[in-house]
Amino acid sequence: MDAFPLIEISGPAHVRGQQYGRQAAARIRRGIAHYASQLAAMAFDTAAVAELVRTFLPIIEQFEAGYIEEMRGIAEGAEVAFEDIVLLNARTEILKLATRPALRARLAAQDGCTGVVVLPEAARARQVIHAQNWDWKAECAETAIVLRIRNPDGPDVLTFTEAGGLARSGLNAAGIAITANYLQSDRDYRDIGVPLALIRRKALEQPHLALAMHAVHATAKSAANNMIVSGSRAGEGMAIDFECAPDEAFLLHPEAGLLVHANHFVSPVALAKLRDTGIAATPCSIYRDRRVHDLLAPRRGAITLDDVKAALADDFATPWSVCRPPRAGMDGTLTATVATVVMQPALGVMEVAPLPALGATFTRYTLEMERAARAAAE
Repeated sequence: MDAFPLIEISGPAHVRGQQYGRQAAARIRRGIAHYASQLAAMAFDTAAVAELVRTFLPIIEQFEAGYIEEMRGIAEGAEVAFEDIVLLNARTEILKLATRPALRARLAAQDGCTGVVVLPEAARARQVIHAQNWDWKAECAETAIVLRIRNPDGPDVLTFTEAGGLARSGLNAAGIAITANYLQSDRDYRDIGVPLALIRRKALEQPHLALAMHAVHATAKSAANNMIVSGSRAGEGMAIDFECAPDEAFLLHPEAGLLVHANHFVSPVALAKLRDTGIAATPCSIYRDRRVHDLLAPRRGAITLDDVKAALADDFATPWSVCRPPRAGMDGTLTATVATVVMQPALGVMEVAPLPALGATFTRYTLEMERAARAAAE
């Protein structure tokens, strides 16, 4: 499997978008075709998608108007419809908010994911390791990219995302990193909130950890989601897991320098206040987090990048395993661990392996942290 292409963009929002769209046009069109054909097969046409997009636009504009300009630029650069770029950035929300009940049932998400953070006290190199398996539709191995953003108004960003998306997992030049895992609750889709991809991008644009955590904690969402935010510098680090309902967040903290999360609510406070409705679609979540935790815990104080990669490659109970080979999901959709992403935020280093269950080959992507530090000082 070929490495995910690196796309680099810079300048004002609209210009960045045009650069992005031109460079990633083929993968953007492939991603649009994938989701559009799935919707069209169930009689949800482009007009219906456009109507849902219009619902989101005022909310996105209030959250960050520049994101609309960037998405318009992406559409121009890739020569596709603006609504299709919004679809890529709000695909979880748009797929689930489709107004026909039969459509919503058939599009039940199985966006798996297992996230892990190792803090300096648990790591051999005394550096934060922040990593994730992204479990989603196997076809997305051909539509994902790594995006490097030279940001004129904040820290540079390095993010792994579906082509056309503004962010997914990533890190920035301030040593902040984020990963996300699907959750589902009985509070979901009562109101329209900010698309999750844009919340992650906002967190990665922040120069301070507190502001990144504020973006995750305080932004209203359409549905539940789990986001792990870490901050690090040489020899020091912090991470908090935010189990987000649409209207509040429940916090989980590392234990002895180790934090692992899959796709079910863990916070006792959360479970006392809402109902987890996602385990039926991802029953393997119940043990995936424990498998990764138990593989890493005996090595506390000496955990390495290779240890994290090995834990995320665990094939216990395959194909319902931490590292998922391509297989049919509960709804018949072909799913897989699309990528393993392993980050060293303090160093500005991200390693990504596509479809790791078929043989993990990691490619290294970097930010120039010294250049970014000089720019911040200036």
